[in-house]
Amino acid sequence: MPRPLIGISTYVEKSTRYGVWDVPTALVPTGYYELVQASGGTAVLLPPDEPEAAAEVLSRLDGLVVAGGPDVDPVRYGAPRDPRTGPAATVRDAWELALITQALASGTPLLGICRGMQALNVALGGTLIQHIDGHVLSPGVVSWHPVRPVPGTLYAALVPEESEVPTYHHQAVDRLGRGLIASSHAADGTVESIELPDATWTLGVQWHPELDKDTRVMSALITAASTPPGP
Repeated sequence: MPRPLIGISTYVEKSTRYGVWDVPTALVPTGYYELVQASGGTAVLLPPDEPEAAAEVLSRLDGLVVAGGPDVDPVRYGAPRDPRTGPAATVRDAWELALITQALASGTPLLGICRGMQALNVALGGTLIQHIDGHVLSPGVVSWHPVRPVPGTLYAALVPEESEVPTYHHQAVDRLGRGLIASSHAADGTVESIELPDATWTLGVQWHPELDKDTRVMSALITAASTPPGP
């Protein structure tokens, strides 16, 4: 049986230097596709495309990972821009929000990571806290902190114990989008994962599982992507 095909959205950098080249590049850190592969999937990278192409792309995938990256443009959730919010990634926002919308419509298993979780919340009408102070010990570097699951949730079924996770973010979920629930929190109350109970497998995590050795979350996505849809 072929391994499930998992699409991973990509970062887009206007200037990327490698070898003799310094050119615009669509890329993703190796940890993303390595985690997919280690969990039993085949990874394919998804550079930005026209939003109208999302349905065709999703029809060829078994699962979707929306990767981390720059801040979602606050215009997407009707908020004024905080001066600490990063520059708009207009093309990436449009593409990933289209991918998320189509994944939900088609029942494609979906995992949002950091920005991907925030984009999932925005796609369903939620809002974001544009900057949180004191959430990490060392701003600007990857930090680890404990996350406590909410009993009875999908995430708690995967990781029932409090666990340390690698995190790198300055924004967080504020108002939850339609149908979403919080399934874990940090000690300060920050929402660390969200899920959509009434949908096919849909989970967003604020941290970066691609920087960890724990494959439980990604393995669950792969399992869901391997399961034929019901009647």
